Amino acid sequence: MTRLTLTRVAGTVAALAIAAAAAAVVSARQAARPPSLAVTHAARELVPGEAVLLTFKASAGALTSVRGTAFGQPFSAYPGESAATWQALVGIDLAARPGKFIVEVEARLADGSPLAASLPLTVAAKTFATRRLTVAPEFVTPPPAEQARIDRERLLLNRILSAISPRHLWNDGFGRPVDGEVISVFGVRSVFNNEARAPHRGIDFRGATGTPVRAPARGVVVLAEPLYFSGSTVVLDHGLGVFSMLAHLSRIEVTPGTVVVGGDLVGAIGATGRVTGPHLHWTLRIGPAAVDPLSVVEILGARR
Repeated sequence: MTRLTLTRVAGTVAALAIAAAAAAVVSARQAARPPSLAVTHAARELVPGEAVLLTFKASAGALTSVRGTAFGQPFSAYPGESAATWQALVGIDLAARPGKFIVEVEARLADGSPLAASLPLTVAAKTFATRRLTVAPEFVTPPPAEQARIDRERLLLNRILSAISPRHLWNDGFGRPVDGEVISVFGVRSVFNNEARAPHRGIDFRGATGTPVRAPARGVVVLAEPLYFSGSTVVLDHGLGVFSMLAHLSRIEVTPGTVVVGGDLVGAIGATGRVTGPHLHWTLRIGPAAVDPLSVVEILGARR
């Protein structure tokens, strides 16, 4: 072997040794670096009435719990597609004021190590239109004989919608319950018979009486009965404080306690309750926040 060859071999060995040493240093630094938690979000836009999907990812290890607050409310998180990832579906309430909000998160790894992170999000202002409708007078100023029923139904809905079942059921995403066009959008200010009422906390789909209405996602039927204002109504519990209310039905095809999957028949479009004609009203609640259902459809999609 020539002196030149020996020199080249020695140089190669030295280079390999340096590379191995550098890799060892990097590995040691990574091993010494404590795990961290990253928080990201997905949304159509950050304005009142929108849904937001939060994703939490640990840099190392498996997450076993995640909790925190977003837009002033606690959220319920659930495991994601990998052991290091969890998610939470949260809502920006229609009454939220524009400004900066901080998502605060606490998590725990399988070995018991705690993690914490925060994410600043800025909510922009949004201007909503006004709709003026003429309905039967008893749905603007109900007769005294109906007041006890109205109060009872309000308490019933509040009790149902404030419950938080322990796991999310929407693994297959969300889809539209009917194919009709949207004829009244979310958040519009409502004036009935020249009297201002609460904003429209849902969306209305055009459709003829009898058109099938299907579950937008997997859930448990927690209410299926006629109500004074919303007419024949079905409420689905999708888990973790997420609910769908499908209203003004002409008929109901499910009973409380039934588990439905996205696309299952739950009823038919009608004109019951406070309406101007046949249509489907869909309200979607995430905790205390009513959000535009189409914002959930867009960020979660329908994977069925």
